[in-house]
Amino acid sequence: MASLKEVRNRITSVNSTQQITKAMKMVAAAKLRRAQDAIIQMRPYAKKLGEMLATVSAGTETAAESPYKQVRTVEKVLIVTVTSDRGLCGAFNTNVIKAAVALIQEKYATQAAKGNVEILALGKKGGEAFLRRGFKVNTDFMDVYTRLSFGVVKEAAESIMADFEAGKYDAVEVVFNEFKNVATQIIRADQLLPIPEAKNDLKTATTSNVNYTFEPSEEQIVTDLIPKTLKIQLYRAVLESNASEHGARMTAMDKATDNAQELIKALRLEYNRSRQAAITKEILEIVGGAEALSQG
Repeated sequence: MASLKEVRNRITSVNSTQQITKAMKMVAAAKLRRAQDAIIQMRPYAKKLGEMLATVSAGTETAAESPYKQVRTVEKVLIVTVTSDRGLCGAFNTNVIKAAVALIQEKYATQAAKGNVEILALGKKGGEAFLRRGFKVNTDFMDVYTRLSFGVVKEAAESIMADFEAGKYDAVEVVFNEFKNVATQIIRADQLLPIPEAKNDLKTATTSNVNYTFEPSEEQIVTDLIPKTLKIQLYRAVLESNASEHGARMTAMDKATDNAQELIKALRLEYNRSRQAAITKEILEIVGGAEALSQG
């Protein structure tokens, strides 16, 4: 059994930890509100932009001839992993890393065996994890969250698009956490390049009963719209991940605070039992000594 001093020290230590987890939960809650507002505002814009692209590109040769829609034999692959810079957010980062590894093993095992799979890390945790696993990792945009903005993500998207157009990669996929609510994040693995064909129901919905007047021209609009859509798609993935991170951290810190409270209760119970046992022992020693003196 631990001494009273040891139990007191543990109670003090757990109390300090509980105060830290409470503070981290409050900070995460404040950041979550801003991040949640950002992604809620982004989703309708990204959805409408995708619908516009499907509508405008339907039946145009310009869209079909876009370098970003060219399907090639997949020899070289880029996996974009969107993680956080810090831990203490439960399984948030682990889930992305596991999903990316599973994607490589299931879909790109042949390319991985040849060393033709590269990781573009958006967020330090993903980059560090894949470096430890021996993957080729591009760390140029690993610090994206230190200066998160559309401009920074735009640079990353332009770099990816240029490499794809130059033939450096034949396929690009993005693995990230999609924000659902504070307690739930959904792992997504979306193909970024080549641009996948729009679903038939989307084509039908966006082309029926709609008449557009194009200015300057339909072809020019498609040429400008495709790169913009790709940049918005990557930016949305980063915003989804950002909101998911704060939600996951808030949930993790809430559970940690509750666990600390339960541990404090158990330690206090142990302390009181140990203290009571010590007092009882002292009383028995006093009684035994007094009885020995009276008999002497």
